[in-house]
Amino acid sequence: MTRIERASPEDAGEILTLQRAAYVTEAQLYGDPFIPPLVESLEQMRAAIGGGTVLKALGGGRIVGAVRGQMADRTAVIGRLVVAPDHQGRGLGTALLAAIESELGTRAAAFGLFTGHLSEGNLRLYRRLGYRETRRERVHEHLTLVHMRKPAPAAP
Repeated sequence: MTRIERASPEDAGEILTLQRAAYVTEAQLYGDPFIPPLVESLEQMRAAIGGGTVLKALGGGRIVGAVRGQMADRTAVIGRLVVAPDHQGRGLGTALLAAIESELGTRAAAFGLFTGHLSEGNLRLYRRLGYRETRRERVHEHLTLVHMRKPAPAAP
């Protein structure tokens, strides 16, 4: 049984380790071992937990997934959705996205996120959950970011 709850600064090291494990395949896909999730420091992770909303998924006595979000005007910007490689394909990414949307949705008019253009699994997931591509941004010769957005449920 997996449960999702807010992360605390004490979780930073474990989430960082999970993030690195989850993003290795992305680094291989793009031929770039220096993508931001792989070079993020422990201090940066602690700052992300302290400065935004970071949720963790707990299963089997360890953190098996995480996602972060923060408000930018009326948009909830979601990032660093990670699932432990041995827990992928079980709906945990969908559950984490739903949880962060629920957490931030009352303050947001929309949700925004991005992923790399070659990350077909991510793109499929986001499209299935209602995200639509808004623009593409070429950041390196080998990487174009696909920006996606979806409206939040009407806030009261």
